[in-house]
Amino acid sequence: MTRKLLILIASAGSAAMLLGAFGFQYIGDMAPCKLCLWQRWPHAAAVLIGALALLLPGPLLPLLGALAALTTAGIGLYHTGVERGWWEGPTTCTSGPVGGLTPEQLMEQIMSAPLVRCDEVPWEMFTLSMASWNAIASLGFALIWLMAARAR
Repeated sequence: MTRKLLILIASAGSAAMLLGAFGFQYIGDMAPCKLCLWQRWPHAAAVLIGALALLLPGPLLPLLGALAALTTAGIGLYHTGVERGWWEGPTTCTSGPVGGLTPEQLMEQIMSAPLVRCDEVPWEMFTLSMASWNAIASLGFALIWLMAARAR
């Protein structure tokens, strides 16, 4: 495959992931959690990098595209671990123990908690959450970006 075609495939994949995320948010009425939002930024960067890489030669931009894809894959894997209870997520979007808190501290924690928790799975397919699917797809996009960096 040619360099341009590989760049188009990888950046179109990131664009499709963003469109899917916005579709779940606005059509499916599934508000994103903090980690979901974090996963979107590298996809947006990959789309912009793809547009530049189509105009400018060399391996640097495709390597940056691969880095963007690997970044969102890493966040997706981290989010998957939070969802499955393998580790704790950010305290601003997961529930934690309430022992040792005064009633005032507990009330403050409840009132400042986000509406969407990172440790709950609102949708899954074949037992994998959106974060898991993002990680898998993004690893594939990273491979495509690396192929584009090697292509002439």
